[in-house]
Amino acid sequence: MGFGLKGARVIVTGAGAGIGRAIAEAFLAEGARVHICDIDASTLTDLPQGMTGAQADMGNTAHVEKFIAEAISEMGGLDTLVNNAGIAGPTSPVDEITPEAWDECLRVCLTSQFLTVRTAAPALRRSDNAAIINLSSLAGRLGFGLRTPYAAAKWGVIGLTKSLSIELGPYGVRVNAVLPGIVAGARQKRVLQAKADRQGRSFEEVEADALRATSTGRYVQPEDIANQVLYLASPMGAAVSGQAISVCGDTQMLS
Repeated sequence: MGFGLKGARVIVTGAGAGIGRAIAEAFLAEGARVHICDIDASTLTDLPQGMTGAQADMGNTAHVEKFIAEAISEMGGLDTLVNNAGIAGPTSPVDEITPEAWDECLRVCLTSQFLTVRTAAPALRRSDNAAIINLSSLAGRLGFGLRTPYAAAKWGVIGLTKSLSIELGPYGVRVNAVLPGIVAGARQKRVLQAKADRQGRSFEEVEADALRATSTGRYVQPEDIANQVLYLASPMGAAVSGQAISVCGDTQMLS
């Protein structure tokens, strides 16, 4: 059984690789039209049929407005906005984090989502199956030592999501947040390696500790996140809004 998303018009930000690309490809497999962006233009070459893309910095107001406007024009409207763009930010004690690093992390991980919704809201109000899915993180529920800018931004995403759900719900727009746990991929490896370097431990030790904190004892796969996003964007998720949904293998803590 499919998700009933054939012909849906979908934007996925930060979709050159990783979770974003898995989400974009999952929508494409359902017959949706997908427009993506990434700050790294090299990830946007040779896109599959039905997927288009543009280089954009989603923390830059002018870039966001141009990207969203072009996507809506190209697809003839918008049904689903997936706010996935983000960065890991620094791995350091709070007194070693510069204000510039703090601002950059919040700009890309939180302000970008405000900017996309601000620009896309009029088009979403005209859709008969409108959904916004904001990527937060388990760090946005549990906190994350040595990663304060990232955790603060991801907590902010949940507040943004709930407020938008209240505001846009009367117009038929559902808004939810997805909170990935420890997701397999190059980005997670970089995060774990940075933590290992900071603590003077091996990558394998830090990785084992992280996986021990989950009930399933395994990495979340990007496809696990994509499946949850498809459900929330589909007519099956018509009654789900204002929620912060963890896809984390029941992770108990981030340390």
